[in-house]
Amino acid sequence: MSKTMQLTVQVRPYYKKDLKADYPKIAQGLSYIHEAWVAEGPSLFDIVGRLDKLLYELEGNPPFRKILLEHKDELRKLHKKVEEHIADWELANADKALYQMEDIFDKVEWELG
Repeated sequence: MSKTMQLTVQVRPYYKKDLKADYPKIAQGLSYIHEAWVAEGPSLFDIVGRLDKLLYELEGNPPFRKILLEHKDELRKLHKKVEEHIADWELANADKALYQMEDIFDKVEWELG
């Protein structure tokens, strides 16, 4: 690493339209507690990064909270894997883990239906 510059890799959202269009039930559940944040369109990676806080705040929405709790451990493991792969510049592996994370969110969306 340079003394005055640093390379970074960032996970950004990339939805067909936006979070509300691609994951309407998840967006609706999160809007219950953070409407402005959902409107900004956080990435699924960002959502997992805040999962513990979100689960605490979702106590007023037991069905959504229960479904997220069922997937919490796997999502957290994938989040950690992505961070490790990025740190090691293994971006293809990070991308694979992000796909796995997406699959879980697809399942959550379906379970909310």
